[in-house]
Amino acid sequence: MTSSFPPLDRRRVLAASLAAASGLACADQALAKAAVQTPPPTPTPSPRREVVLDDGWRFHLGHAADPARDFGFGNWGRTYAKPGFDVAETVKPDFDDSGWEAVRVPHDWASALPYAPPATMEKGREDFIAGHGFRAIGRDFPQNSVGWYRRTLPVGAQDKGRAVWLEFDGVFRNAVVIVNGYIAHENAGGYAPFRVDIADYLNYDDKPNLLVIRVDASLGEGWFYEGAGIYRHVRLVSAAAQHIPQWGICVRAEPRGQGAIVSVSTDLVNLGAQTAVQLRHRVMAPDGGVAAAGDGPAVAVAGKAVVNRSITIPRARLWSVKDPALYRLISEVIVGGEVVDRVETRFGVRSLRFDGHQGFFLNGTPVKLLGVCNHQDHAGVGTAIPDALHRWRVAQMQEMGANAWRSAHNPPSQALLDLCDEMGMMMIAETRLNNTSPEAMDELDRMILSSRNHPSIILWSVGNEEGHQGAPRGRNISAKLAARCKELDPTRQTTQAMDNGWYEDGAARAVDVVGFNYRTDKIAGFKAKYPDTPVIGTETASTVATRGEYANDAARHIVRAYDTEAPWWASTGEAWWSIVARDPGIAGGFIWTGFDYRGEPTPYAAWPSVSSYFGVADICGFPKDNYYYYRAWWRPELPQVHLLPHWNWAGREGQPIEVWAHGNCAQVELRLNGRGFGRREMPRNGHLTWSVPYAPGVLEAVGYDAQGRITARDRRVTAGAPSTLRLSANAARLRADGADMAIIRAEVFDRAGRPVPTAAVPIRFALSGPGRVLGTGNGDPTDTTPDHSLERRTFNGLAQVLVQADRSAGQITLTAQGEGLAPARLDLFAHTI
Repeated sequence: MTSSFPPLDRRRVLAASLAAASGLACADQALAKAAVQTPPPTPTPSPRREVVLDDGWRFHLGHAADPARDFGFGNWGRTYAKPGFDVAETVKPDFDDSGWEAVRVPHDWASALPYAPPATMEKGREDFIAGHGFRAIGRDFPQNSVGWYRRTLPVGAQDKGRAVWLEFDGVFRNAVVIVNGYIAHENAGGYAPFRVDIADYLNYDDKPNLLVIRVDASLGEGWFYEGAGIYRHVRLVSAAAQHIPQWGICVRAEPRGQGAIVSVSTDLVNLGAQTAVQLRHRVMAPDGGVAAAGDGPAVAVAGKAVVNRSITIPRARLWSVKDPALYRLISEVIVGGEVVDRVETRFGVRSLRFDGHQGFFLNGTPVKLLGVCNHQDHAGVGTAIPDALHRWRVAQMQEMGANAWRSAHNPPSQALLDLCDEMGMMMIAETRLNNTSPEAMDELDRMILSSRNHPSIILWSVGNEEGHQGAPRGRNISAKLAARCKELDPTRQTTQAMDNGWYEDGAARAVDVVGFNYRTDKIAGFKAKYPDTPVIGTETASTVATRGEYANDAARHIVRAYDTEAPWWASTGEAWWSIVARDPGIAGGFIWTGFDYRGEPTPYAAWPSVSSYFGVADICGFPKDNYYYYRAWWRPELPQVHLLPHWNWAGREGQPIEVWAHGNCAQVELRLNGRGFGRREMPRNGHLTWSVPYAPGVLEAVGYDAQGRITARDRRVTAGAPSTLRLSANAARLRADGADMAIIRAEVFDRAGRPVPTAAVPIRFALSGPGRVLGTGNGDPTDTTPDHSLERRTFNGLAQVLVQADRSAGQITLTAQGEGLAPARLDLFAHTI
C-alpha cells in the first residue's frame, strides 16, 4: 500500500481545519480582487529539497531462480527475519559494484536483451512469446529477469528531523526498495507511482546512505512489450516536519462567468507535537502575474489535517486544446512566521461534459475527440522514454490532427501528463487492473491521486476488454472501481473499453461513458437502445501496414500500406471514421495505434516480426500513408493532398500501379510526366484511386478548392541509385542538463538529391562531444538489430538516431557512413541553462 496521505478521511476532517476553511473562504474574494494586478513576486529558494535521481546508478542482472547468482538474495530463507545486511550481498556498504554498468534512469534493461525466437511456437503461448516481442525475459529466462540497482543518496545531517521520502513514477516490476540494509517498501505493480518513506533508515552522520533496488520482471501484466527496470523518474524529497505530503493538494477549478472558482484541498502533516500551522496560497496566472492570493488563519495540527479553501479568480483564461493555459498554485506552510514548506501545483481552468446526443463538450463547446491509443515504448529506448522524446511524440500526433491520447493499458507517466497539459493534448488515463483486490484498488488510488490535478485528463478508464465485461460480476467490479474514481475525483466521468457485452447486464451499465473497441458499426444499435448514454470509440481501426510497402508479402511479413488491411475484428481507418465523423452523438474515437510498438505483431505472430503493424506511424515515429488520411480530415483548415505509392517500380514498365490520393481538397487531378489522368471530386472522409501504367518520371497530384484554385500539391519522383545520406534533427541546440535530446532522421538520396524510397543501406553512426547515442531504429517490424546498436540498415530510405546531451556544454557531432554513400555529418550544440 502507498505510504502517502490520500484524502480518504475528508468526512472526518479536524474541526480546526473546518473552521480554517470557512474563515479563508470569506476572505478570498476581496483578496483575489486586490491581487489581480499584483506583479509576480521575486522567486525565493524553496525550503523543500527535491532531487531527481537520474544519474549515479549502477546496474547488474541478478537471477530469478538461483540465489547464488542473485547476490545471495533469499539464500538463507531469512530475508525478512531482521533488518540489516543479511538481505543480500548488494546491500552491504563495502560491496564492490565497480564492475557494474553505469546507467541513467529512466532505464529499461529489457531493451538491451537478446531476442529468443523459439524453435517451435508452443500453442497457447503465442500471446506471451510473440506478444512480448520475442525478448529473452520472463519465467523461461531467470538469468535475465531480475535487475539490481545501486546508488548513494544525497542526504545527511541537514535532513535530520525532516520528512524524507522517495517518489517512483513507475518501476517494472515487483520492486524491493532497500535503504541501508532495511527493506523499506515493496511494490508489485509495474505502472502506478508509489512513495517510500526512508527517514527512519538514514544515517545522519558522515556515513553514506545506500539505496538498493531489486526489480523482478519475471511476470508480466500485459500482452505487449512491457520493458524491465526503473523506466520512469525517481525523486528524493526532503521536507520540514510540518509539510504537505506527496499528492497532498487537490485543485478543482470551475469556470464561473468570466472568472473561476478554485477549490483547494490541502493535506497537512506534522511529525512533531501539536503546532499552529498557517497555510498561504498564491495563484499565478499563465502570464506569470498573481491572479489571486491570501493567507489563512493558523490551524492546530497534530499528525494529519485537511484544510479546504475556495479561491476566486475574477478573470480566468480557460485551458483548451488550442490554448492550453496553465495556472500555478503556490502553497506555503508557515510555522512561527517562517515558511517551512512550499509546493507548486499546476492546474487548468476548464469544464468537461459528455452527452449521449451531442457528444463531448470542452468549456461548453462541442469538440470531437480525434484520438490515438499508445503503448509506452519507442525504437532505441524501449519503455525508458526521455521527456524530450515524449514531447516529440505528442507533437507528431498533433501534427496529424490528434487532440486526445489514450494511455493503453496502464496509468501514464507524470512526464507525459505534464507535456499533455502544456501542449493541449487531452488524455484518457487507464488503470491496469480491473479488479477489486487491495492491490488493484490501491493502484487505482495512486493513479488518481497522482494525476487528478492535470487538466489534460478528461476520463478515468477502469478496464480494457475484460473477460467478465459482459457479465454481472464485471458490472459489479467496474461499479466499485468507478465509485472509487468518483470518491477521489468527482469532477471527471469514467469509461471502460469493451469489445463485446454492451447490451447485456455488464460493465457498460457501470460507467458514465461506454467505450467501443472496434465494432463501430454496432454503436448505432446501442444508441437506439440507450440514447442518453454517451459513447466513444476507445479503440478504432487497427489497420495494419508496413511503412513504404505496397504489396502484401506473407513470406517477408510485409503488409501493404494502403488503407485496406485489417484483422477480422477491426476495420480500415476510412470505415470507422466515416461513421463517427457524421454522428455528433459519438464523442469521437481513438485509433489503434498512433505508433507501432514492440510485441503483438499482428498479422504475423511469428519470428522475425518483433513489433506491431498497427500504428499510423512506425516505431520510430515516421508516418505511414494512413497518417495523411487522418491529417486530411482531422485538420480541415489545412488544404492538403498526399499521394501514394512511391514511384520506383523498375521492371514493371507499362503495368498498372494502384495509385491513391488522400486529401481534403474539393478536387484532385493526377498527372504523370505531364499527362493528365483526370480531375475527380474528393469524397467526404474518403480517398481517390487511379490505375496508372508505370513509366519512370514524375507522378503529381494537384488539389483544387471549390472555386477551381490550386491549393495543394504532392509529387512522387522516380529516384536513382542511393548516393548520399542526409542527417536532420528536430533541434540543433540542446540544454546541457543530461536529459535534453535530439531526434535525428537519416535519409538516403540519389545523386540528383531525390529521396530513394526503397533504399536499404547499412549505416554506421559515430558520436563525439558531450552527448551519447541512446539508441537507433528504422521502423521495420522485422528488424532484430539491437536497440542500442550504432549500426542500422535504412528501411525504405529512413533510419533514426536518438542523441542525448550530457551535463557539459559544447559541440556534439554525429557522423554517418553508409556503404557506397558519401559520409554525412550533423553538428548539435549543448548549452548551459
